[in-house]
Amino acid sequence: MSMRWGPQTDADGTTTFTLWAPDRDEVTLELDTAGVVAAVSMARRDDGWFSATAPCALGTRYRFRLAPDLVVPDPASRGQADGVHGWSVLTDPAGYTWQCNAWQGRPWTEAVIQEVHVGAMGGFTGVAQQLPRLAKLGITAVQLMPVGDFSGSRGWGYDGVLPYAIAPAYGTPDALKALVDTAHALGVMVFLDVVYNHFGPDGNYLGSYAGAFFDTGKQTPWGGAVAVQQLPVRDFFIDNAMMWLDEFRIDGLRFDAVHAIDDTAFLDEMATRIRERFADVHKHLVLENEANDAARLTPALYDAQWNDDFHNVLHVLLTGETEAYYAGFADNPTGKLACCLAQGFVYQGEQPPGATHARGTKSGHLPPTAFVSFLQNHDQIGNRAMGERLTQLVSKTRLCAATALLLLCPQIPLLFMGDETGSTTPFLFFTDFTEELADAVREGRRREFAGFAAFANAADRARIPDPNAQASFAASIPEPGPDAAEWTAFYSALIALRHRYVVPRLKGARNGEAALLGTGAVHAFWHMADGAALNIAINIGPEPVAFPAIPDPFFVLGNAGAPGSFAAGLA
Repeated sequence: MSMRWGPQTDADGTTTFTLWAPDRDEVTLELDTAGVVAAVSMARRDDGWFSATAPCALGTRYRFRLAPDLVVPDPASRGQADGVHGWSVLTDPAGYTWQCNAWQGRPWTEAVIQEVHVGAMGGFTGVAQQLPRLAKLGITAVQLMPVGDFSGSRGWGYDGVLPYAIAPAYGTPDALKALVDTAHALGVMVFLDVVYNHFGPDGNYLGSYAGAFFDTGKQTPWGGAVAVQQLPVRDFFIDNAMMWLDEFRIDGLRFDAVHAIDDTAFLDEMATRIRERFADVHKHLVLENEANDAARLTPALYDAQWNDDFHNVLHVLLTGETEAYYAGFADNPTGKLACCLAQGFVYQGEQPPGATHARGTKSGHLPPTAFVSFLQNHDQIGNRAMGERLTQLVSKTRLCAATALLLLCPQIPLLFMGDETGSTTPFLFFTDFTEELADAVREGRRREFAGFAAFANAADRARIPDPNAQASFAASIPEPGPDAAEWTAFYSALIALRHRYVVPRLKGARNGEAALLGTGAVHAFWHMADGAALNIAINIGPEPVAFPAIPDPFFVLGNAGAPGSFAAGLA
């Protein structure tokens, strides 16, 4: 029989604590009640699980002693006292009183997503305060960057080490539930980014007692891959996904970098178990997958995948940048944009220039809604050395045309916080490490850009902001741009048109064709569910082109065919 991660409290007031520690012969549970510490011996099973049952009150602090000089928190802790190295705290998962109990979610076709960093938005309470404004704009889903507990008080969340515990810098578990409750009352879904492919460098103790949690034979940028072929490891992550969807009523999960997990059987099992558990409500599952594996994108498994190809090719066309991963989109970017609009993935089994292996699989048979498109997100801004947004890199005219394409094409659009106000605030990479780790992260960050022409020498690299500086986080809090009202009106109008003309025709929509009109100019159409053809023409190139006649246009930007022009219509 499989054990469950995390404490389980029974009706009689006793709590059972468990830990999978196959590398240890003995584990002692320590309980701290009002400053009095009691030691409880844990029973070991042959499969490496330890368990102990004791009477405990809510708020009791606990931890596991592995040796006289080594105590560790619960890896499935629901709350921490004094950070990720400190005591775990016994909480009440059912203590929140929900208000919006009739909520069943929204169909995936209705999704217009805004990605936000909870800390930069003022914590869970700060995000909740912005929800009425976002709902009025037409946003139907807010996607939170990871909220699992990490070292320090600021960071992107991808260095989390306790995925069941809420980062206290963002608020309490009940504050997150109140955010979700508020969103649902406004008709807005809440998605959450979860990280199941690695742990952060500070506060991850799993290797000290469960080496089998990691597969050293499969290396990732963060070390050995998580060994999801092990039942306890598989359950650790699947149970975590269930927790967010059930206890916190999260509407959807975005699974970070699943290519680093490299186990499609695990991905399929996780999706299948979630679908079975939540068969009667809308729950949405989205992958980030550099492998561009179309086989995962079926209705029974995952709704969609973040489509980096859409961003990459548009970024090349808009900015002319061709360094690093943009090199694979430098050759014939207009043709690659046409391919992306017509088929989803740009690379469908070919080997990109400079790459060591082929990328992607055939995707033209998938519906357009199997792809989440974006012009910006946390990665694509924050992984720039100086964190610049497109408002700082591209003319307003051309950025408006690209934004219209994002919001009116049938792929699911994702915005990044601040887009809708024309923010020019950077979004930097920031952490909160100390001592040697802080030095390593700062210098490692600067080494990453040594191959870029702008940062070829040490003096230039020294300009890259220190991720650990409080100022790097403060500078990343989005402020409205000088023409915020114009941008907000523009986004509001486009999203309203999407909800009126595109969304009702999305379920059952199929890909069509795309043709080149000139450098940076494309005409594409899609077969919509009601038999209509959605036609879009865009020119973000440097020269005028001849636009085809767009039947029944419902949106026109600029003079047809001029640089920065766009048109959308139905036939």
